[in-house]
Amino acid sequence: MTRLARLVTEISACRACALPHEPRPVVWVHPAARILIAGQAPGRRVHESGIPWNDPSGDRLRDWLQMGRETFYDKRTIAVAAMGFCYPGTVNGADLPPRRECAPLWRPRLLPLLQKVRLTLLVGSYAQRYHLGLAAKRTLGETVAAWRDYPADVMPLPHPSWRNSAWLKRNPWFEADVLPELRRRVSLALS
Repeated sequence: MTRLARLVTEISACRACALPHEPRPVVWVHPAARILIAGQAPGRRVHESGIPWNDPSGDRLRDWLQMGRETFYDKRTIAVAAMGFCYPGTVNGADLPPRRECAPLWRPRLLPLLQKVRLTLLVGSYAQRYHLGLAAKRTLGETVAAWRDYPADVMPLPHPSWRNSAWLKRNPWFEADVLPELRRRVSLALS
């Protein structure tokens, strides 16, 4: 068993945080993956299926990437390691933020094992703050708008949730400028 496989087994058995439901860590990785998607945390549907981005947000994300499900779910292509591996629950119909215990516990051990990753997609402010540190701007919108200021192997994105549809309408530059560049970088990472 490889170090990565052992670590995934350990993550899958994790019970480090107190959740209001049975934990079901979702981590989708392979040592050959070229693109890493760092999101927030699984939603309820992903928690139930165990398949990352297996919901309407995933449909929108795949549309942004112009990528079919077969390619997206090929672990040799796409790795998915959110800031929190477990569904954190909801409050007033909105998902809670990822648990604070998860990223410091697992990411320092996991990311070095993904040595073939050429592009990391930072989906949402939690991933952006973690990966960009002080280079992240004050708001998610400012960070996404500053995409040219970051290394070419990192791309900040808003969350593709339907809740962000109004943000996308108010910021047409995202579709006009960011999505073509995102697709170009995805193509390069997979070539």
